[in-house]
Amino acid sequence: MRKISTANAPEAIGPYSQAYVAGNFLFTSGQGGFDPIDGSIVGGGIEAQAEQTMKNLGEIFKEVGTDFTKVVKTTCFLADMSDFATFNTVYANYFTEKPARSCIAVKTLPLGILCEVEAVVYLGE
Repeated sequence: MRKISTANAPEAIGPYSQAYVAGNFLFTSGQGGFDPIDGSIVGGGIEAQAEQTMKNLGEIFKEVGTDFTKVVKTTCFLADMSDFATFNTVYANYFTEKPARSCIAVKTLPLGILCEVEAVVYLGE
């Protein structure tokens, strides 16, 4: 196993890592709409936070030499299911291969963010 860390995505806000490679798979921790430079929550509502979430995931993928096309599974968390359609619009721009996915609404997300996405990526040939 190999721990993955990049300064181009927000640091973990708790006792966990941005991601781990295990065998031929990358497992990311949940990423949200945090600015990677100062850790602040990006303004602009669900669309802006979803966009930043995807950018943060993309930076972790780059760190191991992969991209969104190799994602096999995502788990998405929304603070409000009424944001589902807007979130999906942003999500579809990045996950063009349509990986398996679960999307659930939760009572609250860390520090009040509106969405969070974790991913499993296949790194094999």
